Amino acid sequence: MNKLILRIIDFFYPMFRKIMPLQTFRYAACGGFNTAMDIFIFFISFHYLYHEEVVHIGSLALKPHNAAFMTAFFFSFPLGFYFSRYVVFTGSNLRGRTQLVRYLMLVLASIALNYMFLEIFVVQLHLYPTVAKLLTTVIVVTFSYLTQKHFTFKTKVIKIHRVNPD
Repeated sequence: MNKLILRIIDFFYPMFRKIMPLQTFRYAACGGFNTAMDIFIFFISFHYLYHEEVVHIGSLALKPHNAAFMTAFFFSFPLGFYFSRYVVFTGSNLRGRTQLVRYLMLVLASIALNYMFLEIFVVQLHLYPTVAKLLTTVIVVTFSYLTQKHFTFKTKVIKIHRVNPD
């Protein structure tokens, strides 16, 4: 499946070759698709699955937007991990479990950064919420890409010791 995804993404890359490297383009394509799917699932869940009403799970009551967020996250988290591991950062030789734990930490940090920057931009700096969301997205996506490249899916340097046959 990942070979098909790579062929589709790489087909469009020549149009962007002059402005970004292939790995960055793959990240943007996969991330863009995953984000669009996340928003679509959020919208469907919020309006049609939860009917914009409080969701009761046992004694827990979730606001409809929180329930929709959790539903969308259930799909976007594994898909985002798959894209990152098998399409974007294919050269990583870290164990899959290590990558998954690091990816989860990154996603949780990204959620916290989204909340924090939106609060700063909207509440403290009084920016229009849509402008605040755009700025926040640029910051978080940049952080996410760099973290995935240099931490979550980094390539270990393997040292080879040669034995001198003397």
